[in-house]
Amino acid sequence: MEFRKLGGSGLYVSELTYGNWITHGSQVESEAAIKCVRAAFDVGITTFDTADVYAGTRAETVLGKALKGVKRESYELFTKVYWPTGTGKNERGLSRKHIMESVHASLKRLGTDHIDLYQAHRFDFEAPLEETLSTFDDLIRSGKVMYIGFSEWTAGQINDGLRIQKERGYDRFVSSQPQYSMLWRVIEKEVVPLSEREGISQIVWSPLAQGVLTGKYQPGKKPPTGSRATDKKGGANMISRWMRDEILTAVQRLEPIAKQLDLTMAQLALAWVLQNKNVASAIIGATKPSQIKENVKAVGVKLEPSVMRAIDDAILSIAERSPSETKSPNPRA
Repeated sequence: MEFRKLGGSGLYVSELTYGNWITHGSQVESEAAIKCVRAAFDVGITTFDTADVYAGTRAETVLGKALKGVKRESYELFTKVYWPTGTGKNERGLSRKHIMESVHASLKRLGTDHIDLYQAHRFDFEAPLEETLSTFDDLIRSGKVMYIGFSEWTAGQINDGLRIQKERGYDRFVSSQPQYSMLWRVIEKEVVPLSEREGISQIVWSPLAQGVLTGKYQPGKKPPTGSRATDKKGGANMISRWMRDEILTAVQRLEPIAKQLDLTMAQLALAWVLQNKNVASAIIGATKPSQIKENVKAVGVKLEPSVMRAIDDAILSIAERSPSETKSPNPRA
């Protein structure tokens, strides 16, 4: 495993982060999830990402059980706040009330007394940004949170947050968690340049485009049995945007590039996002330990400029690149 610093902070993270978005508590049962977490440690992954909303809060509980007994200083634990965790009007968003109640619930479920990175899971258009940032700063000063970040904010929203943090003397953001892959490049034009200037790193989710970039889905054919595209608990819905023949056909053009480098298509996709120097870590999920052991082989792979051009020739025409695709809904709607 190799490690990178997270933004302008002194915190190091593993180049691959183990995430449990639609696996723990949903697609994968607790026993299998624990085996995956142990496998992540075995290959050198020390960074773990979850959120209060995943699997209706069950994902945090499962991750907490999997990490029980592991030396707390030996890993970095990330979680998030914003999406509804109940039916109440205030059980969502980035108000002081919800953040404070959510962080304490997350700590309990995770079985720890602090969170290494606490992230605003989206931008809240209703809660005053000053209120959100002052609450985050209070959590840092209380010792419950070490660092703060955000997920899926636009460049304008990031700038607004940084301005308030500077004016008020609050601790600054060190991370951004956007979707990023060969197929989804919306951060490249605005968010990445801003982040590079401001000491913010990307921790990217869905680097395999929900598994489409593994090449397992063939145009004109039914998805493999047991794959995410057949998961009725949420996986099939999330991957549906990529299950178009024009996309699946373009992805197949990556196979000879991967073979020439003696990589799987998944390893090529992970190595591609890690070529971006502003990316500190790529989040991977898994339903079985063998997937983790294979994906970790992408760490340290250097792709030559000619390879990067060949990838663009194969897939850039169908990649989404518009910054306007970074969106946050109204959490109270």
